[in-house]
Amino acid sequence: MTTNRARLDYALVGDARWHTASGRVVGWVGRDTVDIELTVDAAGQWRLNGTVCPAVAGCIDLDLNFSPSTNLLPIRRLELAVGQEAPVRAAWLRFPGLTLEPLEQRYRRLDVQTYRYESAGGRFVADLQVDSAGFVIDYPGAWTVEVGA
Repeated sequence: MTTNRARLDYALVGDARWHTASGRVVGWVGRDTVDIELTVDAAGQWRLNGTVCPAVAGCIDLDLNFSPSTNLLPIRRLELAVGQEAPVRAAWLRFPGLTLEPLEQRYRRLDVQTYRYESAGGRFVADLQVDSAGFVIDYPGAWTVEVGA
């Protein structure tokens, strides 16, 4: 049996309006080194390791396919009241290929702590539980916050 182990460290920088300004992912997947720098300029032009990515031009958010931490920026920016919803078009860094492509998303606030997240035209749906700051604490089937002693 082959196990493809990975370690990815990442950092995202957002601006005062909760827009992604940049992101960095470093680490390894199997025997391959990962070193990715993502930037977006004021005109909405994204670059992946310095190369322009026109397919994601105009996207406000960076979505790291392997971490729910990137849901924080749209949740905070949208400031949805319970029952409201809004579309988002994100620059999606897919794992394990680490390619950047557009992803249409929708957030709907179900209650104080729950957001329904949809992507791919509704083919993917998850009800995300968040804390009072908007950080995802439960992403069914993928992520649950554990509190250490």
